[in-house]
Amino acid sequence: MAVADTAAPEPAEVLVDRAGAAVARAALNLMGGAYGRRVVVVVGKGSNGADGRVAASRLERRGVRTTVVDAADAPGRLPVADLVVDAAYGTGLGRSYEAPATDAPVLAVDLPSGVDGLTGEARGAPASAQRTVTFAALKPGLLFADGPGLAGRVEVADIGLDTSLARTHLVDDDDIARLVPARPDDTHKWANACWVVAGSVGMEGAAALAAGAAQRAGAGYVRLSTLGWGEAEAPMEVVRYLVDSVPGPDHADLERFAALVVGPGLGTSEEVAEGIRRLVDGADRPLVVDGDALTALVGTTIRPGPQAVLTPHDGEFERLAEQSPGSDRIGAVRSLAGRMGSVVLLKGPTTVVAHPDGRVLLAAAGDRRLATAGSGDVLAGILGAFLARGAGALEAAAAAAHVHGRLLDGLPATGVVAGDLSARLVDVLVALGVDGSGRTVA
Repeated sequence: MAVADTAAPEPAEVLVDRAGAAVARAALNLMGGAYGRRVVVVVGKGSNGADGRVAASRLERRGVRTTVVDAADAPGRLPVADLVVDAAYGTGLGRSYEAPATDAPVLAVDLPSGVDGLTGEARGAPASAQRTVTFAALKPGLLFADGPGLAGRVEVADIGLDTSLARTHLVDDDDIARLVPARPDDTHKWANACWVVAGSVGMEGAAALAAGAAQRAGAGYVRLSTLGWGEAEAPMEVVRYLVDSVPGPDHADLERFAALVVGPGLGTSEEVAEGIRRLVDGADRPLVVDGDALTALVGTTIRPGPQAVLTPHDGEFERLAEQSPGSDRIGAVRSLAGRMGSVVLLKGPTTVVAHPDGRVLLAAAGDRRLATAGSGDVLAGILGAFLARGAGALEAAAAAAHVHGRLLDGLPATGVVAGDLSARLVDVLVALGVDGSGRTVA
């Protein structure tokens, strides 16, 4: 945002006036009007404080009884009010902050004071806001760690800054139909065929979930090659093969498939790992490297290439990168994507997807209900189908992560299992306009 601020055609005081006006509007909206209302505005010395002072002045002109409190000299408890505006400190705060106590709802300016603007980590004891007004674009700290819980409902206010050069974007419902190519009317099943190499004895469910999700997400033909098959059942339309080893990159049928999914439930024996390495290193088409396939790459120099998407959770990421993602998840994923020469999708409450060229897409539609066995297998299958449809690796990964989160819509607050996600897939794709129909998910 510093680059956007510097490049702004208007002087700083114009931007501050616009920001303060946006805060004042949000305050009036939260209070339901101005008459008889009392507001305390906590201000610091920087730009956030300037925004808060403008907001206070505008509220006073509307008849709101307004008290401005200097953050550096704030009492332990603020005066009684209908609303507190937290304009103490913004993204540049490098120390902890102890917010003064209040019983009033809090409106935060840009982000709650004391929340790291990059990582979302709380420093000290920030106030928990009911709403946050941020300017021009979301700050990463509003999407990670403590940020979402402390920010409340987030409103992005346009104050005239140019954000077109940003390399990090949040995917939303309206993006999905653009990111996922529609299947044309004259298509045929092999045009979007997906080969899923997954499953072993005792892990048949992983294979079934991945293959079933690929079928429902638009792969015209799904082949499932598994090292073992027990009671778990994939849809009858999935073509199933029991194999003795992972197919090699020179397999005669490989050229018939638009995308591959490799790894869910395959096992970690050295023989299997060697087969995975050969396939991942030699495949010349888009592929999803998931689960046990990620483990097979640990300690190797294999760079799967920009058509590949690696889908680690935090533990798998740490083994691949030889360090944890840490608090700067965007920076960590960018770094690993560059090192691997591939797109990396790091799962989490906010999923980070990075291209080796530095572009990043974020997906924040999911929640804790996705932390259940088999959920990642469903994601891998959706991603494989989107690649088979012709989406680029970065776009397919971000769209799959967003759709994966949207599968929770309408499901109960607890007790969700991976099979529940698969059952919602078609309805969610239709609602998001994939293949040209539907409405936006509410």
